Amino acid sequence: MPNAKLSNYFHLHFIIFIWSFTAILGKLISLDAIPLVWARMLFAVLFILGFMWVRNYSFRVSRRIRIMLVLGGIAIALHWITFFHAIKVANVSITLATMASGALFTAILEPIWYKRKFIGYEIVFGILVILGLAIIFQVNSEYELGFWLGLLSTFFGAIFTLINGQLVMKERPTTITFYELLVGAVCISIYGFSASDLTSPFKTLPLTDWFYLAILVTVCTAYAFIGSVKVMRYIRPFTVMLTVNLEPVYGIILAYFIFGDDEKMHPNFYLGALIILITVVTNGILKNRKKSAPEI
Repeated sequence: MPNAKLSNYFHLHFIIFIWSFTAILGKLISLDAIPLVWARMLFAVLFILGFMWVRNYSFRVSRRIRIMLVLGGIAIALHWITFFHAIKVANVSITLATMASGALFTAILEPIWYKRKFIGYEIVFGILVILGLAIIFQVNSEYELGFWLGLLSTFFGAIFTLINGQLVMKERPTTITFYELLVGAVCISIYGFSASDLTSPFKTLPLTDWFYLAILVTVCTAYAFIGSVKVMRYIRPFTVMLTVNLEPVYGIILAYFIFGDDEKMHPNFYLGALIILITVVTNGILKNRKKSAPEI
């Protein structure tokens, strides 16, 4: 199904463009990382719940995948918390640039996860991405905490992608999204309310923040999340993670125009980003040339 693969590949790029706004919204919204992710997941769950009810989708899932849904929900919650915390302590550009490390994480973990052979050029591409990251970090070491939080966030993102690569073959993407976000929201609720009152920051939240939060929940979470799970029926997790490395490119450009000098970086930062971009494009070309392969 080459046409289906190609259309899903373009859909993935559109989703990634939408995701590039996530970091910007995270910086615009005044909430800290934990209440922000809690609200994002909780409101998205309610939105998807209404959608499933209107479409009369079944909420039943098989017992054998419930554990994976729980693990996926925990992974995405940790991914988003560390992601938004990195933005708060560093900036949008640094946080998004570290997302490129997902290619290396997935190149190593995917063969182990799916019990297949390692692919040589995927390891090479992963190393090239790390080279790009090294150049970026070398000239922006003052953002060290944000850099490491970004790497940790990407690791959780890679785990989450591998889990969904299996789940999507067994359940509807909307159902997977609903339960993973529900698990994440419940876990954050248990932790957050035991430590403090998660609702208190929302009592003084400006109206503009509520508007940004609505966009984050509906467009950047509910729609994009379901779409990203769906495309994994046709696209391998490594390619998904490597293509997600375009999120920093889109996001960094948008952040510069929105936040101005706060996001202006050293020229070597953009050299590292260019290496990452070339790696992503090259991977896409190689995957599309292998017409006999079952997946992109």
